[in-house]
Formats: sequence, C-alpha cells, structure tokens
Amino acid sequence: MSGNTVTPSHASPHTEYRTPTRAARELGLKRREFDLAVHLGQIRTVPDEGGGGRRVLPAEIDRLRARPGFPEALRESVRSVGTGEAAAILGVPATRFTRLARQGVMVPVTFYLNRYRAVVWLYLAEELRQFAADESSAALLTARTPEPMRARLAAGLDLRPRNWRGRHLGFLLRQADDPWQRAGALARFLDPVQIAEIVRDPYERSHLNRFRPAPVGHSAPGTPAAHLVEKLTTADDPDEIGWLRSDLARTVEEARAHHPAPRPAMTPRPAQAVQPPVTDARPAPPDRHRTPERKSRGLLGRLLRRSA
Repeated sequence: MSGNTVTPSHASPHTEYRTPTRAARELGLKRREFDLAVHLGQIRTVPDEGGGGRRVLPAEIDRLRARPGFPEALRESVRSVGTGEAAAILGVPATRFTRLARQGVMVPVTFYLNRYRAVVWLYLAEELRQFAADESSAALLTARTPEPMRARLAAGLDLRPRNWRGRHLGFLLRQADDPWQRAGALARFLDPVQIAEIVRDPYERSHLNRFRPAPVGHSAPGTPAAHLVEKLTTADDPDEIGWLRSDLARTVEEARAHHPAPRPAMTPRPAQAVQPPVTDARPAPPDRHRTPERKSRGLLGRLLRRSA
C-alpha cells in the first residue's frame, strides 16, 4: 500500500483506532492541518472496517511524536499560506506571484471561499521555500515575464483550478483500496453527463456513485457557494476531460473484473391460475317456431285416442 494508507491487518481486534478529530488533538494540529497532512502522505490512515471513514493507528501517533522537532516541525510542514505571504516567501510582489500561479508555476494545495464567495488559493509554505532556494527559479522571480506566458495571461488562462484538481486526484487515488474506489476518484472530476456516457449500465453507475467522493468544503447543497465549488472541482479543459474519461473507462473495466456491480435479485413472477372459460349462464331464449313439447304430447295423445 503506497501513499498515506496502511493496512490494519497487523492490528489486533482490540486496537483502539483514533478518529481524525482525536488524532489531530493528540498531534497538536488543527483539523484542517491534520487533513492536509493526510493528503500529503505525512500521516498514514487505515480504513474503518465498520464503514465510519478512515482512522489512525496508535502506532502512527507514536511514530509522529518520536520525530525530531515534534510538534513544531510537523505543524510547519503543513503550513499553507495565501498570496500575500507566499509572495513574501519568494520575495516578489503579490501581482507577480499571482501571474506565476495562474501559469502553473506554483500549484495550490487547497482553497476556500471567503465571505464574498471569492476563491482563496493556498500554497504550501515548504514548497515555496524550496522553489525560492532553487537557482533555476531565479529567472522566473526576477527577470521579465516570458512573452509566451504574457500571451497566455492576456488570454485569461488560469491553471490553478486544473492543477489543484490534479493534485487532489492524486490524494484520492492514494486513499483508494480497490478499483471501484479508484473509479470513484476519477468520476469525482467529471460531470454526470460524462459519467453516463462512459458507464451506461444504471446499476454500475449507482454502484460507482457510492465511491464518488463528496465535494470539498462545507457549503450547503444548492447554494451559490456549493455551485462554485462544484465548478472548480469539475474538469473543463478538453485535454483534462479526455484523459479522465479514458482512465475512468479503463478503471471501470478493471472494477468489473474485480467485483461486478451488485444487481437486484430477480424474483420469479407468481404463476397465474388458469381460469375456466366464461360461459353465459342465462337460459337460451325460446324458439317461437317450435311447438312446446308438452303441448305436442297432449295433441298426439288425443288423436291416438280418437283413432282407437
């Protein structure tokens, strides 16, 4: 198992797993910092066999506490900053940093919506420090912006949403334990129409949606903020959509071979009793041209008596 997941097979049935909230408290992290550390693979988690999300083993808590500089070093490794502080770390104006981020030079690690529903991108401070220390980055920080980059900026290109989606997809795939979960991670970034075109079977789509992660953030469904988050987390570039569709189709095929999607049990229809043919129970109407049998017998009897 790679990334930030471990299998709990070595744990005893009586192992006391830590919930994310409790683990964050024991590690001296805010919940947002804890979640980011999990995303970055710094804190390993295990799936809860009871279906209650992911948990942290006590041994993982002990491992992190034993690292040098705990807890300050752990907290600093997941510190995320906005545009102003990011520009200060690089020693450039905020406008220049924004241009570099829009062109994909810096990749956001997360985002949130402020009270005006404006997107605030956050960047990992540790990555910014490494970028500033790299001699090959000096030209981007100090020299004139290259002409191709200026042309893309003038055209309105902004790679921050796409780069964040790629980074978040990597996290979701590291968390996935089987092909259906990997397919759900890929489907997270496609709209329902795209998914329906690839996964045409309604039972497979229903099963896939069980593993499609919920949107990030805490916006109430149907609100303008939720719509904005959904737009940010849905692929809109043709190239991005193309490889997501291709990977989803391939992963769904793997998932079918691994474990077909469940289908409702087909119960036999009850046999219908054979009904007797319907007959008209009413008596047939009398024939007006037929002499009643009783009267015929009476007349014949009198004729016979007369001829005797």
